[in-house]
Amino acid sequence: MASQAIVDHSEGAEIFQGDILCKNKSIEMLEELSLPKGLLPLEDIEEFGYNRAAGFIWFVQKKKKDHTFKKIKQVVSYAPEVTAFVEKGKLKKITGVKTREMMLWLTVVEVFIENPTLGKITFKTGTGLSDSFNLSAFELEK
Repeated sequence: MASQAIVDHSEGAEIFQGDILCKNKSIEMLEELSLPKGLLPLEDIEEFGYNRAAGFIWFVQKKKKDHTFKKIKQVVSYAPEVTAFVEKGKLKKITGVKTREMMLWLTVVEVFIENPTLGKITFKTGTGLSDSFNLSAFELEK
């Protein structure tokens, strides 16, 4: 069952079904927002929604997905449902994404590129901690 946020933002949204189409459309969306194409390495996506008027996106995948970004050895966990508000160079009010720092899982609430010329992307957690990485760490993996 979809969260209330998805229900609230589904009217007028572009909604795509099926893993291959959802992956392709999500990559197009990331390109459009000037974000790295490998930022959301989700699997078995059942639905991707994009409400452009509200700047809201959502993904529904069959099950939780843990992914290691190899270049930075960073483990990120994606819940079966991931949502965010989007704007150029930024995902904010993110739900369903956590990163492991030492032995703790921290909720990622914002991802942004402050200055594209620096080639860095910053991840902010719910605790207020943030960390920046090279954009190249989030390129689409073959």
